[in-house]
Amino acid sequence: MSGKQAAPKLDYTNIQGKKIGQQALHGKVYMVNFWATSCATCIKEMPHMIASYEKFRAQGLEFVAVAMSYDPPNYVLNFTETRQLPFHVVLDLEGKIAQAFGDVRLTPTTFLIDKQGNIIKRYVGEPSFDELNQLLAKELAKT
Repeated sequence: MSGKQAAPKLDYTNIQGKKIGQQALHGKVYMVNFWATSCATCIKEMPHMIASYEKFRAQGLEFVAVAMSYDPPNYVLNFTETRQLPFHVVLDLEGKIAQAFGDVRLTPTTFLIDKQGNIIKRYVGEPSFDELNQLLAKELAKT
């Protein structure tokens, strides 16, 4: 046993109604970021998340921003549009995604998942973006 934890196999539907199936994420490095419009740290880190995504998306990075179940959908939609978030934004209306990831309650919580579908890093709170970007570069370079 490698000691790696497999990420939950979920299909996501973004706020535009587009499905992001497990197949679409298979073989890709991706991040799942749990956040809320009421979370000051989430708001503060979002420009950095966008920058990391923009930096690595051409290398195949996927990013799913999961809004917490208590976050009013219209707030999430408004934030997504006004901030022009370039990645998938998903509403976790029933809290099932948070539950699947080990009952996430604290925001922001970000999971970094490798091409094999294993969780390689879990950040609770704002990550060190230098460290995160180094880790992303390393994982994306793997074949």
